[in-house]
Amino acid sequence: MAFRAFRAHSVSQGSSMVERITEEPLPSTKTAQSTVTCIYQANVAGFWRNVTVLWCKNLMNHSLHISIDSLGGDFHYNCKIDVKPWNFWGKKGYKSFDVDGHHVEVYWDLRSAKFSGGPEPSSDYYVALVSEEQVALLLGDCSKKAYKRTKAKQPLVEALLLIKKENVFAKKNFSTRACFDEKKKENDIVVESSTGAREPEMWISIDGIVLIHVKNLQWKFRGNQTIMVNKQPVHVFWDVHDWLFSHSGNGHGLFIFKPGSQEVEIEKEGSVGDGFDSDGGSSGYFSTRSNNAPSEFCLFLYCFKLE
Repeated sequence: MAFRAFRAHSVSQGSSMVERITEEPLPSTKTAQSTVTCIYQANVAGFWRNVTVLWCKNLMNHSLHISIDSLGGDFHYNCKIDVKPWNFWGKKGYKSFDVDGHHVEVYWDLRSAKFSGGPEPSSDYYVALVSEEQVALLLGDCSKKAYKRTKAKQPLVEALLLIKKENVFAKKNFSTRACFDEKKKENDIVVESSTGAREPEMWISIDGIVLIHVKNLQWKFRGNQTIMVNKQPVHVFWDVHDWLFSHSGNGHGLFIFKPGSQEVEIEKEGSVGDGFDSDGGSSGYFSTRSNNAPSEFCLFLYCFKLE
């Protein structure tokens, strides 16, 4: 299943709705390149635009790519940063470029950045995109250092993360991080599989707690279930057909995590792949007291098994 489309709704009154269709080729296990792609909507050069942040890591290179859509969306303004340059001082830098005739700046400091195995830093860094003397997009946990260095103002409305797509390569345990609520607390997500056993199984845990356990995976390789994360319903969809039945060596499992509305109901159809837990029951009905609107965010996790 390819990562095909998204619709980004405006986050301020009067701003237009942006629609973009993308199709990206998936890597193979022979050319393993871990990637994290985050698509934001940010106010850059006077308009709300899609800003794509791509972290890439393979045996030879480790880089960060920032792409900003033009007004028509027919082309992009790009900026590339070497995460591990040949000299230490290159980990802190500055670049500027024009976006539709407007001056845009990128500041970064990756000298103390910590990584947890993936291409995206986990802490102790910042990357700041500055437009019209405001920080249009800020990545990392060193915001004070970023504002001090850029001398830019805080935006009236912060950038909105719409989509995160990650390619992960591992033997049986696949991990990532994502934020499902407005409090911006990141959750640790781990998908663990046992596909070589006589009776394949799969576990999905968040912050160390197993929330989905699928037995008889050979019959339930596609499914969905609704779980609660920080008192917020999150819909989880999976398709691991290629883990079990692909003979090309390029098979991957796809997992989609989408925060839902505060009242979610999944029909109990009782058919194969409807999202069964370890006790054989399907997803149920959840309700909380909060009336907040569901998040626009969606996580796509592509898990490639290494031999």
